[in-house]
Amino acid sequence: MLTISRACTAEDFTISGELCRMFGAWDAEACRDYDIPSEVVAAFFHSEDNEALAAKYSQADASLLLARWHGEPAGCIALAPFDDGAAEIHKFYVDSAFRGRGIGKALLQAILAEADKGPRSTVLLHTTVYMKSAVSLYKAFGFTPCPPFRNIPDAIKHTEVFMKRPVEHDSFIM
Repeated sequence: MLTISRACTAEDFTISGELCRMFGAWDAEACRDYDIPSEVVAAFFHSEDNEALAAKYSQADASLLLARWHGEPAGCIALAPFDDGAAEIHKFYVDSAFRGRGIGKALLQAILAEADKGPRSTVLLHTTVYMKSAVSLYKAFGFTPCPPFRNIPDAIKHTEVFMKRPVEHDSFIM
């Protein structure tokens, strides 16, 4: 059985931190096929520790959601303000042991429901070409490519994908 809940305790952020470290390890390995130094990816995308995650995603206008499959940590996704008009999805990861069960779709649907409750009009995300399943899922949820909204290191520019979607202020259900 799948449950999704907002991270709010020290234990939740420890679990989130472990999932983010797993994501970072996967990302560092996957980027090698694109001639990207893994240390660049690790430093740019995966440098937050548990305390930094808690500080960022405990704010009233941010959230980090944890997915559990039969009580076992299975994945996470986060949303934080980008600017006054947009929120950004971060930390989207499903542990490989739990993939193929609809957890990613459920997490994305849940975080978009969070965005729909907020004051911002756009949801942004930053992903990469080698996260093919994620890009397909984003497109299925109405995300479209957009110009880069942040500066990124030259070493990774050839793989980066920026996307956006309007906030619907109603639940988006697939």
